[in-house]
Amino acid sequence: MSFFQYIKDKRYFLLLYAGMMGFISMIVALSVNTGHALGSVLYIQIVCSAFTAAYLLIGYVYRKSYYRKLQELIDLDREDWPVAAPEPQNSQQRLYLELFAKLHRHHERDLRKLNEEKIDHQEFIMSWIHEVKLPIAASRLLMEHSMGETADSLADKLEDELDKIENYVEQALYYSRIDSFSKDYFITEEPLEAIIKTCAKKFAKTFINKQIRFHMEDIRQTIHTDRKWLGFILDQIVANALKYTDEGGNITFTVEEDRKEKRLNIVDTGIGIQPEDLHRVFEKGFTGSTGRSHPKSTGMGLYLAKQLAHKLGHHLSIRSEAGRYTSVTIHFPKTDTYYRL
Repeated sequence: MSFFQYIKDKRYFLLLYAGMMGFISMIVALSVNTGHALGSVLYIQIVCSAFTAAYLLIGYVYRKSYYRKLQELIDLDREDWPVAAPEPQNSQQRLYLELFAKLHRHHERDLRKLNEEKIDHQEFIMSWIHEVKLPIAASRLLMEHSMGETADSLADKLEDELDKIENYVEQALYYSRIDSFSKDYFITEEPLEAIIKTCAKKFAKTFINKQIRFHMEDIRQTIHTDRKWLGFILDQIVANALKYTDEGGNITFTVEEDRKEKRLNIVDTGIGIQPEDLHRVFEKGFTGSTGRSHPKSTGMGLYLAKQLAHKLGHHLSIRSEAGRYTSVTIHFPKTDTYYRL
């Protein structure tokens, strides 16, 4: 900072000084004899101006080193400027430095979060591309080895592969909408039975092909939810249940209700989940020992279901016993949780 800029910053002080000196000079001129007034006023002006000039000059010299270090820090564009910043010389500078340090920390946090999200997106895209290539490759193999297959049989198998591709595309679509969820949901009172039947109809072919029995209680409950998003959550849970349930198994839908919430239980008689994996099944990309034995697992279905359920004000929980069953529960609180989203 130049001396001129320093003086410019002191303009209000100098205006106050000029006003006070004018007032003092007027009082002196009116209080003493006319012959002595001019000399007294000049004396006061010269002495006070000298003291003021000395004050400004000493102040500039004192501040100059601080401003020089600050300017060097700005010119060097150092990343660690909160640490390298010069020691403040007064309370105002200290407050500014604390403010800038706080802004720097927030910026670092936001930048780190953005980088993590970018890495997550890249990992998802890579995983998604790998997974979606499998049914495409399977479709190509079916067509290349279609000799001896009837047209209906070939179309049926190709339809299965198309369903898988559609499911992966749907996952990617919903994943891309998670961040803008608040712009795309509408909570209304919905009949739970109708949502379950829509989901069951979607997977009817898989139920039939794997001879898995579908059981549903007489469900007459209504819930407050967004039908489209809850349908997607249910699709992910049922798709997982079908994937890990052997032929001849069962998938059962039951509803419970108490004072606090309604609960939809989806119970399958599949291979279950190992106890050490159970607490991690809702993590992104986690497939565990089940996923390693079933290479078509992406580890994204339950993660998306959990994230979207949370945004709807619902909650997911899971219980399982390896080799016997898996029970996923969607909790619908009776409070006005969704109004606070």
